[in-house]
Amino acid sequence: MAGRAARLVLLAGAAALASGSQGDREPVYRDCVLQCEEQNCSGGALNHFRSRQPIYMSLAGWTCRDDCKYECMWVTVGLYLQEGHKVPQFHGKWPFSRFLFFQEPASAMASFLNGLASLVMLCRYRTFVPASSPMYHTCVAFAWVSLNAWFWSTVFHTRDTDLTEKMDYFCASTVILHSIYLCCVRTVGLQHPAVVSAFRALLLLMLTVHVSYLSLIRFDYGYNLVANVAIGLVNVVWWLAWCLWNQRRLPHVRKCVVVVLLLQGLSLLELLDFPPLFWVLDAHAIWHISTIPVHVLFFSFLEDDSLYLLKESEDKFKLD
Repeated sequence: MAGRAARLVLLAGAAALASGSQGDREPVYRDCVLQCEEQNCSGGALNHFRSRQPIYMSLAGWTCRDDCKYECMWVTVGLYLQEGHKVPQFHGKWPFSRFLFFQEPASAMASFLNGLASLVMLCRYRTFVPASSPMYHTCVAFAWVSLNAWFWSTVFHTRDTDLTEKMDYFCASTVILHSIYLCCVRTVGLQHPAVVSAFRALLLLMLTVHVSYLSLIRFDYGYNLVANVAIGLVNVVWWLAWCLWNQRRLPHVRKCVVVVLLLQGLSLLELLDFPPLFWVLDAHAIWHISTIPVHVLFFSFLEDDSLYLLKESEDKFKLD
C-alpha cells in the first residue's frame, strides 16, 4: 500500500545521486576499474575470466566489467577505512558483500519473503472467501499485482540493471495505483459501478502516461519522486478517512488503520541510511523485513471485509 510510495520516494532520492557518489568519483576507484578492465576484460584474459566464472554468475548477467567494479569498490572501501574516513557509497548504493549472484542479499531475501507472504495470504483468501463476495475479484487482482511487484523487487536487489530498476519502479507504482483503485471500489464502487469504471480508466491512463514518459522520453527521477509522493498521499488519506469514518460500524477496519500507520512509520527506518552491518544488512533491508507481517495484516483485513460484505449482500437478498 502506502509503504511502497515511501520506498519509491527514498529510492528516487538515492538514484538521483547514482551518477556521482563519493566512492565512484574517487580517482583510485576509477583507475582501479580501468586497469582491471585492461588486464582482464579483453582477448585471452576475457576468455579465461569466462571459463572460471561460475555458471550462476553468467546466467545472472554478471560481466567482467561488473566484477572489476565490485573488486575495486572493496579496494576503495579498504583505503577509506584505513585512513579513518566514513564508508562511501558507489553509484548511489552502499557497498554490499555479494552472496552467490545476489547483489544485495538481505534486501533480495526480504523482498522474496514479502512476495511469499502475499502468495500465502492470497491462497488463504481464495480458500476462505467465496468468489460471490462483492470484493473478491478486486482483492485477488490486488494480490497478483503485489506479487508481481515483489518479484521485480527481488530481481532488482539481486541484479541492479537499467531494466530491473525500471521494472521495480513501475511495478511498485502499479501497486499504489491498484491500492487506490481497491479503496475506490470499496468506498464508492459497490454503490456506483459507473464511477469506478471511469476511475479505473483514469488510473490506467495515468499509469500508461507515467511509464511511457519514463521509458520513451527520459527517466526523470525528480518527476518520478513527485508523482509517487502525490499518489501515495492520496492513497493514505483516502484509506484513513474511510477507516476512521467506519471504525464503529466495522471493527475490522482497525486492522487497515494499523497497516497504514505502520507502513508510514516503518518507512522512517530508511532515513537512518547507515552502512550495512556485516556488509549485508542496511536500513532498506530492515524496512523490507519489517513489512512482511504488515502485508499479512492487510490481507487479513481484506479477508474480514470481504466476508462481511458477503454476509451483508446475503442478508439483503433474504430481505428482498
